[in-house]
Amino acid sequence: MDHKSATDFIVTFLRTNLPSNLFYHGVHHTMDVCDVVEQIGSEEKVNDDSLIQLKTAAAYHDCGFVKQYFKNEPLAVTCVETHLPDFGYSDEQIQTIAGLILATQIPQRPSNHLEEIMCDADLDYLGREDFFEISETLKKEWLAYGVVSSEEEFNLKQLKFFQQHRYFTETSIKRRSDQKAKHYIELQKRCADYSFK
Repeated sequence: MDHKSATDFIVTFLRTNLPSNLFYHGVHHTMDVCDVVEQIGSEEKVNDDSLIQLKTAAAYHDCGFVKQYFKNEPLAVTCVETHLPDFGYSDEQIQTIAGLILATQIPQRPSNHLEEIMCDADLDYLGREDFFEISETLKKEWLAYGVVSSEEEFNLKQLKFFQQHRYFTETSIKRRSDQKAKHYIELQKRCADYSFK
């Protein structure tokens, strides 16, 4: 597996082809997930081959956004099936990477440890200090794509998402749960304010 060349290829592709109004799902998000999946994978003590597959899945997981906004994950799978053989990935490795990408679909339903790591890396920001800063970019993107039509609707969706989301790995539970709980309380306050308008 030539992970470096495979990643260089897709990052260049994303920089060139991703729509400019992907304020959240831009290359910066892809690179963030690449970093976090390596951190979690190392903490969770996965072997070297598995870590490379996780990092590859992180690099490719949002490339379907080039073609469409909704249900983009199957398009990312098509992309890895098309291009990763050129970088020395076996059919079995590509199948694993495809599963990792599909596991990021919402609602997340990971079926093994690697998929749990991938899911936690993709939504790591929910329990980070920069959550509200990053969520502003998601709000801007969702307004652009008609997912929500107002800040109020966005915050209510965020609150509902927090109620349904959970981290899967011991690493993410330990690192992110406390801060995520604080964000949830703040979202509750923001949404409670709508009742008094």
